Amino acid sequence: MWNSIGKAIEQALSTSFSIEETTPITGGDINQCFLVSGQKQRYFVKINDKSVLEHFEAEAYSLNKIRESECIACPEVITTGIAFDRAFLVLNVIDFHQPSNKVWRLFGKQLAEMHKHTTHGQFGWQQDNVIGSTLQTNRWSSNWRQFFAEQRIGWQLQLLTEKSIVLGDIDFITDTCHQILLNHQVKPCLLHGDLWRGNVGFSHQQPVIFDPASYYGDREADIAMTELFGAFPEAFYQSYHEYYPLPPAYDVRKHVYNLYHVLNHANLFGGVYIDQSKACIHRILSFDQ
Repeated sequence: MWNSIGKAIEQALSTSFSIEETTPITGGDINQCFLVSGQKQRYFVKINDKSVLEHFEAEAYSLNKIRESECIACPEVITTGIAFDRAFLVLNVIDFHQPSNKVWRLFGKQLAEMHKHTTHGQFGWQQDNVIGSTLQTNRWSSNWRQFFAEQRIGWQLQLLTEKSIVLGDIDFITDTCHQILLNHQVKPCLLHGDLWRGNVGFSHQQPVIFDPASYYGDREADIAMTELFGAFPEAFYQSYHEYYPLPPAYDVRKHVYNLYHVLNHANLFGGVYIDQSKACIHRILSFDQ
């Protein structure tokens, strides 16, 4: 397998390379991750079953779109492919360090700049991708409220129902989410899509984002998720708001946006996230009373 991956890297970069050392890297719970090195070159490699190749290709596509925006740094995609019965994604290696408030402020500015790219006319993405290991549907829509209520909230609730986990009437919950977003004017912008602290790093005084689940949507969805699993430092939010202030009622809408991620965690891990989903739904339904 490693010989095939080494040859794929060599072909992608049109340079001599062979893998001399592989070092497992802990941290992910979906893929096996390795640091591979040889001939004074290093690369980061994700490995999974060959059926996951489409997921790796979707991740590569999202990373390339983020790089094309020229707003925020992200890993460079080297290549993807299959070696025997394993799929792989190869990225350049980034060495991370602890950030200062100054670098967090830079991140707020750069994310605001990425979110200002609103030239795309519809909500969705060129392909379905994954959020964690859950399929994320991205059918094009000109209606943000319908897109999020159906393809995000409704989709996750249906997946839970198929596992015999019923959190309420799906139509009623999605209609309520639709109503909360009803008067909110949105321009589709490029989103990271899974923007929590574990998917942000800092290298050479520059923010770096990775493991995206990108699509074109409401920028508030990215900001809301930064608050879900432990908020980012205040310097980040102050900087973002300076460059791109959030509109009124964000504090209500963010609960709708974060319900998506809580439901996804309920689908992936069950347990406490099912109770958290119930609490989030109860809160959202109370907004519409």
